[in-house]
Amino acid sequence: MQPVGSLQRAANKLTPTASCQGGISEAGSCHHCLSHMADDGEKGEGSARQHNENGDNDKKNRSSNGESAAENQALSKRQRKKLLKQQKWEEDRDLRKQRRKEKKQQRRLQRQNREVEPEGDCQSPRKRPRREVTPSSLRLVVDCSFDSLMLIKDVRKLHKQIQRCYAENRRAVRPVQFYLTSLGGQLKQSMDEKDKGWVNWKDITIKTDHYCEVVAKEDLVYLTSDSPDVLEELDQKKAYVIGGLVDHNHHKGITFERAKELGIDHAQLPLNSFVKMNSRKVLAVNHVFEIILAFLEKGSWKEAFFTVLPQRKGAVAVYQDGTIIQEKEEKDSDTDSDPDTPEQTETKNEPFASMDT
Repeated sequence: MQPVGSLQRAANKLTPTASCQGGISEAGSCHHCLSHMADDGEKGEGSARQHNENGDNDKKNRSSNGESAAENQALSKRQRKKLLKQQKWEEDRDLRKQRRKEKKQQRRLQRQNREVEPEGDCQSPRKRPRREVTPSSLRLVVDCSFDSLMLIKDVRKLHKQIQRCYAENRRAVRPVQFYLTSLGGQLKQSMDEKDKGWVNWKDITIKTDHYCEVVAKEDLVYLTSDSPDVLEELDQKKAYVIGGLVDHNHHKGITFERAKELGIDHAQLPLNSFVKMNSRKVLAVNHVFEIILAFLEKGSWKEAFFTVLPQRKGAVAVYQDGTIIQEKEEKDSDTDSDPDTPEQTETKNEPFASMDT
């Protein structure tokens, strides 16, 4: 039941006034007043819709804020710190760029100042003084024709040894003429995969041909452990061949047999005359290569051996008569010692191999 005041106001709205110009309907109502009532109804409905939309938006905002808060709560402390660090990194991007620009300008000024300084000033400590290099006419050849006899892991070892030979020859005081022959198969594949820059190597002759097709036979000397001939001096006119084979003594004597088959000279380095080792007298390709480089520089086999031989070989110097220096010193210090025993003299000659690790 509506109040009396509300009914009266509704009746007044429906009752035409003297000033109403809209005319009277059959029901006794003013057309103008009816129009106003319709407008008021539409406005009320629009206001209600707007209110509902505002309510929905508020709910959405509250929902999104709740989701953000939930996400923040879901992040761990470390993740939040990482996120803040990333934001700071993005904010400082321009500052870092400016600092890099300033450092670049400083380096440019420093270079300009060094160029202005007189030549008599000391050189930069980062640059090592270049030693005088006197190239040798002696040729060293690494024979890579044993590719099919090696496992891939041994081929990769040979590849590293060849890399070492190249590097040592490049910085040697008396570099030799370096040859790499019979290159192909697994070794070339390893070099292509692991060291693509080998095609740009300098001061080296790389051939797919056999060394007999590259150097005259009369100039060749094969360095093999089984040779009865001992190399005393290096002939600058000769080409010394090192067998490129890493086989852990699975193919003993193969290089010596190859040399005899081809009818070329052969020899072994004078290791037994200067060194006694606890381990096998088998050296890698790069060790033989470096020993020859050291001999060309120092002119002494003894110095060359002890400069290059790794400590794990347990090398001990010996006298020219074959007596081990360390044992002879112990004998001299002990007056009651027994006469020389077979252990104090040089043991039976063991072969010197240059194709294994």
